[in-house]
Amino acid sequence: MTKKSKLVLGIETSCDETGVALYDTMEGLKGHKLYSQVKLHARYGGVVPELASRDHVKKLLPLVRDLLDETRTDINTIDSIAYTKGPGLSGALLVGATVANALGYSIKKPVIGVHHLEAHLLSPLLSNPNLNFPFIALLVSGGHTQLIQVKDIGQYRLLGDTRDDAAGEAFDKTAKLLGLPYPGGALLSKLAQDGDTTKYPLPKPMIKSGDLDFSFSGLKTAVAHLVQKLDIEQVMASKTLKADIAASFQDSVTEVLTEKCFCALRLEGATALVIAGGVGANTELRRKINERAKKINVATYYPPFEFCTDNGAMVALVGALKNSEAVYGANPFDIKPRWLLSG
Repeated sequence: MTKKSKLVLGIETSCDETGVALYDTMEGLKGHKLYSQVKLHARYGGVVPELASRDHVKKLLPLVRDLLDETRTDINTIDSIAYTKGPGLSGALLVGATVANALGYSIKKPVIGVHHLEAHLLSPLLSNPNLNFPFIALLVSGGHTQLIQVKDIGQYRLLGDTRDDAAGEAFDKTAKLLGLPYPGGALLSKLAQDGDTTKYPLPKPMIKSGDLDFSFSGLKTAVAHLVQKLDIEQVMASKTLKADIAASFQDSVTEVLTEKCFCALRLEGATALVIAGGVGANTELRRKINERAKKINVATYYPPFEFCTDNGAMVALVGALKNSEAVYGANPFDIKPRWLLSG
Protein backbone atom coordinates (compact mmCIF):
# COMPACT_ATOMS: atom_id res chain seq x y z
CA MET A 1 0.00 0.00 0.00
CA THR A 2 1.38 3.42 -1.01
CA LYS A 3 1.98 5.74 1.93
CA LYS A 4 0.16 9.07 1.51
CA SER A 5 2.15 12.22 2.19
CA LYS A 6 0.93 14.77 4.72
CA LEU A 7 1.46 18.52 4.41
CA VAL A 8 2.06 20.38 7.68
CA LEU A 9 2.06 24.13 8.28
CA GLY A 10 4.41 25.11 11.12
CA ILE A 11 4.09 28.32 13.16
CA GLU A 12 6.76 29.63 15.55
CA THR A 13 6.10 32.64 17.84
CA SER A 14 7.80 31.76 21.13
CA CYS A 15 9.91 34.91 21.48
CA ASP A 16 11.13 37.50 18.98
CA GLU A 17 11.07 35.59 15.68
CA THR A 18 7.96 35.00 13.62
CA GLY A 19 8.45 31.85 11.57
CA VAL A 20 6.24 29.80 9.26
CA ALA A 21 7.02 26.77 7.12
CA LEU A 22 5.48 23.98 5.06
CA TYR A 23 6.79 20.45 5.53
CA ASP A 24 5.75 17.45 3.46
CA THR A 25 6.16 14.06 5.15
CA MET A 26 7.39 12.54 1.87
CA GLU A 27 9.19 15.44 0.15
CA GLY A 28 10.58 17.31 3.15
CA LEU A 29 10.68 21.08 3.59
CA LYS A 30 8.73 22.85 0.85
CA GLY A 31 9.38 26.43 1.99
CA HIS A 32 9.72 28.72 4.99
CA LYS A 33 9.57 32.41 5.92
CA LEU A 34 11.12 34.15 8.91
CA TYR A 35 10.80 37.64 10.31
CA SER A 36 13.15 38.78 13.08
CA GLN A 37 12.23 41.49 15.60
CA VAL A 38 15.87 42.29 16.43
CA LYS A 39 15.66 45.91 15.26
CA LEU A 40 12.45 46.44 17.22
CA HIS A 41 14.00 45.36 20.52
CA ALA A 42 17.54 46.66 19.95
CA ARG A 43 16.72 50.13 21.28
CA TYR A 44 15.71 48.57 24.62
CA GLY A 45 18.72 46.26 24.89
CA GLY A 46 16.54 43.14 25.15
CA VAL A 47 13.20 41.60 24.24
CA VAL A 48 10.11 43.52 25.42
CA PRO A 49 7.35 40.87 25.70
CA GLU A 50 4.39 43.16 24.93
CA LEU A 51 6.07 44.56 21.82
CA ALA A 52 6.99 41.04 20.71
CA SER A 53 3.36 39.91 20.96
CA ARG A 54 2.04 42.89 19.01
CA ASP A 55 4.59 42.40 16.27
CA HIS A 56 3.66 38.72 15.91
CA VAL A 57 0.03 39.82 15.46
CA LYS A 58 1.06 42.14 12.63
CA LYS A 59 3.46 39.82 10.86
CA LEU A 60 2.13 36.26 11.25
CA LEU A 61 -0.79 36.13 8.81
CA PRO A 62 1.05 38.10 6.07
CA LEU A 63 3.94 35.62 6.39
CA VAL A 64 1.54 32.68 6.03
CA ARG A 65 0.02 34.25 2.92
CA ASP A 66 3.47 34.92 1.44
CA LEU A 67 4.54 31.33 2.14
CA LEU A 68 1.43 29.89 0.48
CA ASP A 69 1.89 32.16 -2.55
CA GLU A 70 5.61 31.42 -2.84
CA THR A 71 5.08 27.65 -2.70
CA ARG A 72 1.87 27.82 -4.79
CA THR A 73 -0.01 25.98 -2.09
CA ASP A 74 -3.78 26.03 -1.62
CA ILE A 75 -4.40 26.37 2.11
CA ASN A 76 -7.10 23.71 1.89
CA THR A 77 -4.49 21.12 0.89
CA ILE A 78 -2.76 21.45 4.27
CA ASP A 79 -3.34 18.33 6.38
CA SER A 80 -2.48 19.74 9.81
CA ILE A 81 -1.08 22.79 11.56
CA ALA A 82 1.71 22.72 14.15
CA TYR A 83 2.43 25.63 16.47
CA THR A 84 4.86 26.30 19.31
CA LYS A 85 2.95 25.56 22.50
CA GLY A 86 5.83 26.42 24.83
CA PRO A 87 8.05 27.23 26.53
CA GLY A 88 8.26 30.93 25.70
CA LEU A 89 6.67 34.33 26.28
CA SER A 90 2.98 33.95 27.15
CA GLY A 91 1.67 36.66 24.86
CA ALA A 92 3.83 35.60 21.95
CA LEU A 93 2.79 31.95 22.33
CA LEU A 94 -0.88 32.97 22.42
CA VAL A 95 -0.58 34.65 19.03
CA GLY A 96 0.71 31.48 17.40
CA ALA A 97 -1.78 29.24 19.23
CA THR A 98 -4.85 31.30 18.35
CA VAL A 99 -3.85 31.77 14.71
CA ALA A 100 -3.07 28.05 14.32
CA ASN A 101 -6.39 27.02 15.85
CA ALA A 102 -8.37 29.63 13.91
CA LEU A 103 -6.86 28.39 10.66
CA GLY A 104 -7.58 24.81 11.74
CA TYR A 105 -11.22 25.63 12.39
CA SER A 106 -11.58 27.50 9.09
CA ILE A 107 -10.20 24.69 6.90
CA LYS A 108 -11.42 21.87 9.19
CA LYS A 109 -7.96 20.46 9.86
CA PRO A 110 -6.34 19.29 13.13
CA VAL A 111 -3.64 21.16 15.04
CA ILE A 112 -0.79 20.07 17.29
CA GLY A 113 1.13 22.00 19.93
CA VAL A 114 4.90 21.50 19.67
CA HIS A 115 7.52 21.73 22.40
CA HIS A 116 9.99 24.43 21.41
CA LEU A 117 13.02 22.56 22.75
CA GLU A 118 11.98 19.32 21.09
CA ALA A 119 11.83 21.22 17.80
CA HIS A 120 15.40 22.41 18.30
CA LEU A 121 16.57 18.93 19.30
CA LEU A 122 15.16 17.36 16.13
CA SER A 123 16.05 20.24 13.77
CA PRO A 124 19.14 18.44 12.38
CA LEU A 125 16.66 16.04 10.74
CA LEU A 126 15.85 18.88 8.32
CA SER A 127 19.17 18.25 6.57
CA ASN A 128 19.94 14.74 7.91
CA PRO A 129 16.69 12.74 7.55
CA ASN A 130 18.58 9.48 8.12
CA LEU A 131 19.90 10.51 11.53
CA ASN A 132 19.53 7.44 13.73
CA PHE A 133 18.47 7.26 17.35
CA PRO A 134 19.72 7.23 20.06
CA PHE A 135 22.08 10.20 20.31
CA ILE A 136 23.37 12.81 22.74
CA ALA A 137 22.21 16.36 22.11
CA LEU A 138 23.66 19.65 23.30
CA LEU A 139 20.89 22.23 23.28
CA VAL A 140 22.72 25.53 23.52
CA SER A 141 21.01 28.90 23.08
CA GLY A 142 20.25 32.20 24.79
CA GLY A 143 17.87 30.54 27.22
CA HIS A 144 19.14 26.99 27.53
CA THR A 145 22.35 25.01 27.90
CA GLN A 146 21.41 21.38 28.35
CA LEU A 147 22.79 17.94 27.57
CA ILE A 148 20.03 15.50 26.69
CA GLN A 149 19.93 11.83 25.86
CA VAL A 150 17.55 11.36 22.92
CA LYS A 151 16.43 7.72 22.77
CA ASP A 152 13.71 8.30 20.18
CA ILE A 153 11.09 10.86 19.21
CA GLY A 154 9.40 11.84 22.47
CA GLN A 155 11.91 9.97 24.65
CA TYR A 156 14.27 12.45 26.30
CA ARG A 157 16.37 12.34 29.46
CA LEU A 158 18.08 15.42 30.87
CA LEU A 159 21.74 14.72 31.64
CA GLY A 160 23.01 18.19 32.50
CA ASP A 161 21.73 21.75 32.78
CA THR A 162 23.04 25.23 33.43
CA ARG A 163 22.95 26.42 37.02
CA ASP A 164 22.72 30.09 36.05
CA ASP A 165 23.33 31.88 32.74
CA ALA A 166 22.88 29.91 29.54
CA ALA A 167 25.81 30.05 27.11
CA GLY A 168 24.01 32.33 24.67
CA GLU A 169 22.98 34.64 27.49
CA ALA A 170 26.60 34.83 28.64
CA PHE A 171 27.67 35.69 25.08
CA ASP A 172 25.14 38.54 24.90
CA LYS A 173 26.01 39.91 28.36
CA THR A 174 29.74 39.78 27.65
CA ALA A 175 29.18 41.51 24.32
CA LYS A 176 27.40 44.29 26.20
CA LEU A 177 30.41 44.63 28.53
CA LEU A 178 32.52 45.20 25.41
CA GLY A 179 30.17 47.88 24.09
CA LEU A 180 28.68 45.77 21.29
CA PRO A 181 25.05 46.46 20.30
CA TYR A 182 22.16 44.08 21.08
CA PRO A 183 22.02 41.22 20.36
CA GLY A 184 25.77 40.99 20.71
CA GLY A 185 26.52 37.27 20.81
CA ALA A 186 27.07 36.84 17.09
CA LEU A 187 29.02 40.10 16.92
CA LEU A 188 31.28 38.94 19.75
CA SER A 189 31.98 35.68 17.89
CA LYS A 190 32.88 37.63 14.76
CA LEU A 191 35.14 39.96 16.76
CA ALA A 192 36.85 36.96 18.38
CA GLN A 193 38.12 35.80 14.97
CA ASP A 194 40.67 38.63 15.10
CA GLY A 195 41.70 38.04 18.71
CA ASP A 196 44.35 36.09 20.59
CA THR A 197 42.85 33.39 22.83
CA THR A 198 46.01 33.26 24.97
CA LYS A 199 46.26 36.98 25.70
CA TYR A 200 43.89 36.99 28.67
CA PRO A 201 43.34 33.44 29.99
CA LEU A 202 39.88 33.25 31.54
CA PRO A 203 38.40 30.55 33.77
CA LYS A 204 36.70 27.51 32.25
CA PRO A 205 33.93 27.04 34.83
CA MET A 206 33.00 23.49 35.89
CA ILE A 207 35.08 21.92 33.11
CA LYS A 208 36.39 19.33 35.60
CA SER A 209 33.36 19.23 37.91
CA GLY A 210 32.74 15.53 37.34
CA ASP A 211 29.13 16.10 36.30
CA LEU A 212 27.38 17.37 33.18
CA ASP A 213 26.13 20.72 34.52
CA PHE A 214 27.22 24.17 33.37
CA SER A 215 27.76 27.61 34.90
CA PHE A 216 28.67 30.74 32.98
CA SER A 217 27.77 33.66 35.26
CA GLY A 218 31.20 33.58 36.91
CA LEU A 219 32.93 33.73 33.53
CA LYS A 220 30.93 36.81 32.63
CA THR A 221 31.95 38.37 35.96
CA ALA A 222 35.60 37.54 35.23
CA VAL A 223 35.32 39.46 31.96
CA ALA A 224 33.78 42.42 33.79
CA HIS A 225 36.72 42.46 36.26
CA LEU A 226 39.20 42.20 33.36
CA VAL A 227 37.62 45.15 31.56
CA GLN A 228 37.80 47.24 34.74
CA LYS A 229 41.42 46.22 35.34
CA LEU A 230 42.44 47.21 31.81
CA ASP A 231 40.44 50.45 32.10
CA ILE A 232 36.99 50.61 30.51
CA GLU A 233 37.71 53.65 28.34
CA GLN A 234 40.88 52.08 26.98
CA VAL A 235 39.08 48.83 26.16
CA MET A 236 36.22 50.62 24.42
CA ALA A 237 38.68 52.58 22.30
CA SER A 238 40.72 49.57 21.21
CA LYS A 239 39.40 46.98 18.77
CA THR A 240 42.47 44.84 19.48
CA LEU A 241 41.79 44.71 23.21
CA LYS A 242 38.14 43.88 22.64
CA ALA A 243 39.03 41.20 20.09
CA ASP A 244 41.49 39.54 22.49
CA ILE A 245 38.95 39.55 25.33
CA ALA A 246 36.25 38.21 23.01
CA ALA A 247 38.55 35.43 21.77
CA SER A 248 39.50 34.43 25.32
CA PHE A 249 35.86 34.39 26.41
CA GLN A 250 34.73 32.35 23.40
CA ASP A 251 37.59 29.90 23.90
CA SER A 252 36.54 29.29 27.51
CA VAL A 253 32.87 28.73 26.67
CA THR A 254 33.53 26.44 23.71
CA GLU A 255 36.11 24.43 25.66
CA VAL A 256 33.60 23.80 28.44
CA LEU A 257 30.82 22.88 26.02
CA THR A 258 33.08 20.54 24.08
CA GLU A 259 34.46 18.79 27.17
CA LYS A 260 30.98 18.25 28.63
CA CYS A 261 29.67 16.84 25.33
CA PHE A 262 32.37 14.21 25.14
CA CYS A 263 32.02 13.41 28.81
CA ALA A 264 28.33 12.70 28.16
CA LEU A 265 29.19 10.53 25.17
CA ARG A 266 31.59 8.48 27.30
CA LEU A 267 29.17 8.07 30.19
CA GLU A 268 26.29 7.00 27.96
CA GLY A 269 28.33 4.95 25.52
CA ALA A 270 26.93 6.98 22.61
CA THR A 271 28.48 7.45 19.18
CA ALA A 272 26.35 10.27 17.77
CA LEU A 273 26.22 13.91 18.87
CA VAL A 274 23.72 16.60 17.88
CA ILE A 275 24.38 20.30 18.46
CA ALA A 276 21.24 22.45 18.31
CA GLY A 277 20.16 25.98 19.22
CA GLY A 278 21.45 29.43 18.36
CA VAL A 279 24.96 28.96 19.78
CA GLY A 280 25.18 25.82 17.64
CA ALA A 281 25.94 28.18 14.75
CA ASN A 282 29.19 29.22 16.43
CA THR A 283 31.96 28.19 14.04
CA GLU A 284 34.60 27.81 16.77
CA LEU A 285 32.36 25.45 18.71
CA ARG A 286 31.71 23.40 15.56
CA ARG A 287 35.45 23.30 14.80
CA LYS A 288 36.33 21.99 18.26
CA ILE A 289 33.50 19.47 18.31
CA ASN A 290 34.33 18.13 14.84
CA GLU A 291 38.06 17.96 15.51
CA ARG A 292 37.59 15.90 18.65
CA ALA A 293 34.79 13.75 17.22
CA LYS A 294 36.94 12.74 14.26
CA LYS A 295 39.58 11.28 16.57
CA ILE A 296 37.15 8.85 18.21
CA ASN A 297 34.75 8.19 15.29
CA VAL A 298 31.78 10.05 16.74
CA ALA A 299 29.24 11.24 14.18
CA THR A 300 28.24 14.91 14.57
CA TYR A 301 25.05 16.54 13.31
CA TYR A 302 23.96 20.16 13.13
CA PRO A 303 20.90 21.92 11.73
CA PRO A 304 21.63 24.19 8.75
CA PHE A 305 22.86 27.59 9.93
CA GLU A 306 19.56 29.26 9.01
CA PHE A 307 17.68 26.86 11.31
CA CYS A 308 19.89 27.19 14.41
CA THR A 309 17.81 30.07 15.76
CA ASP A 310 14.02 29.93 16.21
CA ASN A 311 12.15 29.12 12.99
CA GLY A 312 8.96 27.61 11.62
CA ALA A 313 10.71 24.79 9.76
CA MET A 314 11.64 22.88 12.93
CA VAL A 315 8.07 23.26 14.24
CA ALA A 316 6.59 21.96 11.00
CA LEU A 317 9.06 19.06 11.10
CA VAL A 318 7.96 17.95 14.58
CA GLY A 319 4.33 18.41 13.54
CA ALA A 320 5.00 16.03 10.65
CA LEU A 321 6.79 13.50 12.86
CA LYS A 322 3.90 13.57 15.34
CA ASN A 323 1.11 14.07 12.81
CA SER A 324 -1.00 11.31 14.38
CA GLU A 325 -1.27 13.40 17.58
CA ALA A 326 -2.90 16.37 15.84
CA VAL A 327 -6.41 17.14 17.11
CA TYR A 328 -9.29 18.99 15.49
CA GLY A 329 -11.12 21.46 17.71
CA ALA A 330 -8.38 21.79 20.36
CA ASN A 331 -8.30 24.53 23.00
CA PRO A 332 -7.16 27.69 21.15
CA PHE A 333 -5.50 29.01 24.31
CA ASP A 334 -3.50 25.85 25.00
CA ILE A 335 0.00 27.18 25.73
CA LYS A 336 2.67 26.26 28.28
CA PRO A 337 5.08 29.18 28.89
CA ARG A 338 7.01 26.99 31.37
CA TRP A 339 7.06 23.52 29.90
CA LEU A 340 9.65 20.93 30.84
CA LEU A 341 10.80 18.71 28.01
CA SER A 342 10.07 15.66 30.16
CA GLY A 343 6.38 16.54 30.37
